[in-house]
Amino acid sequence: MRIAAQVMLAYGVLLMLSALWRFVPLSARPDAVALFAVYLGLTARLQLAPAAFGAFAIGYLGDLLMGTPRGLLAVDAVLVCLFGHLIHRRLIVRGRLFTVIFSAAVAAISAAILMVLRVYVGSGLYPPGEEFAVLGSAALLSGLVGPVLFRLARSVDARFARTHRERTAALEGLIP
Repeated sequence: MRIAAQVMLAYGVLLMLSALWRFVPLSARPDAVALFAVYLGLTARLQLAPAAFGAFAIGYLGDLLMGTPRGLLAVDAVLVCLFGHLIHRRLIVRGRLFTVIFSAAVAAISAAILMVLRVYVGSGLYPPGEEFAVLGSAALLSGLVGPVLFRLARSVDARFARTHRERTAALEGLIP
């Protein structure tokens, strides 16, 4: 149920970003799919399959809402979720500055994965200068939005906590 709630939260955020971002004159947007996927990977404790399935669902919803080729963001989200699970024992995402830096790094990694996937699928790349400008601005925007999205995701996790101690630890970010 926790992962289903995270998927619904991500869907609401993606829907809102897709609707509002049409009015912003930037070509880049924050990578909310990657941020929610890495959060699922960071919080997957014993079983990775439910988190990977949730990341796949978030990526597929992102594909449908953003108009990317079907499955592109879904595969990217699963790979980012796996990355988050690989580093979750070595990393505690706490503090606003570290969360901003971590969110920007995740968005850059996700953009690099998307570039490789677009070449593999045959959809092509933009000119290198434009591609890296969009990558940098998306990483910057994701870094700014990341603390808010992680806070929202932690508040959903706190709703599913069994004890008061787990609830306060989830809200304070002590449990990744």
